[in-house]
Amino acid sequence: MSMDLNFWKYKEGAVHDDGRVYERACCDGERMEELEGLPIKEILKKVASVFFDWTALSDSQYEKEGRGSFEIFTTSQIVRFDCYGMQEKDMNLLVDILIDFGCPLYDPQISERFDGWTDR
Repeated sequence: MSMDLNFWKYKEGAVHDDGRVYERACCDGERMEELEGLPIKEILKKVASVFFDWTALSDSQYEKEGRGSFEIFTTSQIVRFDCYGMQEKDMNLLVDILIDFGCPLYDPQISERFDGWTDR
């Protein structure tokens, strides 16, 4: 089973159009005016730290026998994890990392963004 997990942060006062952001920023890699820039290097460092016991095939590809694999796609504004055969608890670790950076999960499988998780 594969699943993609998508994250971004809207600028203050920006109109939220999650489906449009997903298609243009997360799928096509477009820069969008309504999105904040993200500290991508810090995020990738945190991923490497949390998944230290996984095999890093590159800075953007990780795998662990019996636990699946994931690839990371980033621009300066979004982070997308393409997860393959991963357990829910491991995918939740990815979600937790981005919540710490103020970025809620957008799940394109159900067209829902979980903004309430990062409202602090």
